[in-house]
Order: sequence, then C-alpha cells, then structure tokens
Amino acid sequence: MNRMDQAYALLEAECRDRGVDLDAAARRLTELEIETPSWGYGDSGTRFKVFKQAGVPRNAFEKIDDAAVVHRLTGACPSVAIHIPWDKVDDYRALAQHAGDCGLRIGAVNPNLFQDDEYMLGSITNVKPEIRRKAIQHMLECVDIMREVGSTVLSLWVPDGTNYPGQADIRRRKRWLEEALREVYDALDPDMRLLIEYKFFEPAFYHTDLADWGMAYLAAEKLGPQAQVLVDTGHHAQGTNVEHIVAVLLDEGRLGGFHFNSRKYADDDLIVGAIHPYELFLIFAEIVGAERSGDQRVAQTARAIAYMIDQSHNIEPKIPAMIRSVCNIQTQFAKALLIPWNLLRERQEQNDVLGAEAVLRETFELDVRPLLWRIREERGLPVDPMKVFAESGYMGAISSRGIGGSGWS
Repeated sequence: MNRMDQAYALLEAECRDRGVDLDAAARRLTELEIETPSWGYGDSGTRFKVFKQAGVPRNAFEKIDDAAVVHRLTGACPSVAIHIPWDKVDDYRALAQHAGDCGLRIGAVNPNLFQDDEYMLGSITNVKPEIRRKAIQHMLECVDIMREVGSTVLSLWVPDGTNYPGQADIRRRKRWLEEALREVYDALDPDMRLLIEYKFFEPAFYHTDLADWGMAYLAAEKLGPQAQVLVDTGHHAQGTNVEHIVAVLLDEGRLGGFHFNSRKYADDDLIVGAIHPYELFLIFAEIVGAERSGDQRVAQTARAIAYMIDQSHNIEPKIPAMIRSVCNIQTQFAKALLIPWNLLRERQEQNDVLGAEAVLRETFELDVRPLLWRIREERGLPVDPMKVFAESGYMGAISSRGIGGSGWS
C-alpha cells in the first residue's frame, strides 16, 4: 500500500468511527462546480496602482484560454464569468463557441455600473434621468448578451451611494433603484436569475444604496422568484457573522450565489481561504446542512447555489492564484461534507455547548487531502494541480502576449 492509499485508509477509518459516509462525500465533492472570473486573469491593482504582468490576456478569448487551463487541472471550473464592457466583443456567439472548444461555457454576465465618468454620482440612482436610462440600457444589453452566450445568471453589483450627509435623497434613490431592477427583472427569460450583490461601503463612504444582505433580500423579494441574493465574502464589516447570513438566506430560499475571496480589513479580494479558512468551512457547513435538510425548498436552494470566485490578483501570478483558490474551496467543502450530523444534532439537543462545538472544530481539523487526492486520481486529474501547472511551461508559452493585457483600467 502506497502513502496515498495509507492516508486514505486512515481517513476512511476516522469517518467510519464518526458515522460519516466517505463515499457519499466523495460523490458530492465531485459534483462541485466553481466558476472563475475572466477579470481574475487580467491585470488588476488597487486605487493607487494597476500592476502590469507579463503574459496576461489581451482579450476575452485569451482569458477563456487561461480559465480552461484551471479547469483542466482541477476538473472543477467548467464555466467562466464575463464582465461587460471589459469583455466586450463584436461576436458573442463566437466567444461562446470558443469557450465550448476549450471545454468551458460562459457563466454569469456582470454589468459594469461604476467605470463611466457619468456614474460618479450614481448610475441607476443618479438624479439625472438620462444617466439612469443609460445604466438600465446597459443592464438590458447584458441580458441580451446572456442570450447570445447561453448564460442564465445576471450578477449585479450596484456601487451607487453618497459620500456626505445631505448629498442626495436616500428614499428617492431607493425608489429609482427598485424601478431599474424591475425593468431588468421583467426582461429576463424564464430560466434566468438575477443575483443581487450588496456592499456596505466603497466606492461610496457615507451610504451605499444596497448596503447589506437585508436590503438585497428586500429587493429580491419585491421582484419575484428569479431574483436572489449574492453574498460576496469580502463585502462585510469586521466581525460580521457571514455564516449566519447564509443560514437565513437559505431558509428564505433567497441565497443565489457567492463571490468567494478573502479579506483581512475590507474588500481585499485575496485568495479564497487565505485569511479565514474556518469561516469558509462554517459557511459550507450551513450549505451542506441545508442540502441534507428535510425541507425540500431549502435543499433545492442549497443545491442551486452559483459558486463563483471574485478576486483581484494584484501581486500574484494570475493562473496559479486561481488554482490555489479552487483547491482551498474544495478543501473546506470536503471538510463540511464530513461533519457527523447525527452526532452534532444529538449534542445540540442535549445543550452540550462544548460537545457540539467540538464536533465542528474536530471536523475542520481533519486532513482531507487523501480524499481530494483520491477523487482527482480517479478522474484522471493531477493530484497536485499547483505542481503540475508550475512544471507545465504554460507561463513561458504565454509570455509572447507581452506585458499589460486586458484588465482593469
């Protein structure tokens, strides 16, 4: 028995002792799909500086080429999100065909309501009706692009807000926002979803028009069943209990998707799991628990979540940073799948505070690498995707793209 088989046997014995079906966990882990963002492969930076790197994509087609590498090595990333106008092309059907040729599909379409000079004081909540109309037309354009590329998710972040008290009428802006969302929602096809993202500050510093999950939930609830909330793990105040938000939205049937990243201070957009891996595990614990729920509506909501990465790789090489995030997500999802739910419920019913906490903590401390190794090997994937990429020569092959491709501007 080799080292990998020995490690798997030890994990198998541990799971058996805890009453956990390791084979079932492996099957569910294999089903996990994680969407990578086109913008995560391009140049990006902070408000101080955009750093140019060699070999980054020069256009949307090359972003898909890089995303395909991540999928080939991880087997978990069959779709790539696009951002308009960053990924604007003359022929979106050709872009979708290129994705198909690379073994991918186009995922969420993300409108951009923050980059035009006219949006300095707001887009869909701007006091000027012509600017609100421009922003709405852009979102409707993105719905048309969804039809062209076969996407079913419109992922919307509204950056509008104000910097000073008295700058604008907050209630009037709320109504303009609702009117704009209604027009876009009514333009969706029956198989499409509108995922509404929130952020409590930045780029506005006094108030943002969709500041928290409650406001996003209220907007989705007013629109209808095709509108849900998108949780970006970096969009919360310090100390926010994100897994609590996840649990509530699951129970209400309104959790539609995630933008995964890590943060230390604010919306840092760091590699997923780099800062607070336990938080990521606890988020997945809520989701896995909902999947196992006897409540069919809650379980269906959990199974339909769109898992997406949203990162700004400022100083890291783009592709290996994305691979690292995918592997970190798989690791914490795997741990959540190994929670002994019967034991946890038993200790909860007994009001055994320390015992219940220990169930989760001990599961988080499990070494799930043997499980990840086993399913990768069974699927013909590299056991160590990071190592294989480093040895692949791909970074050298794309160096001909030059320095400073298509990214943030």
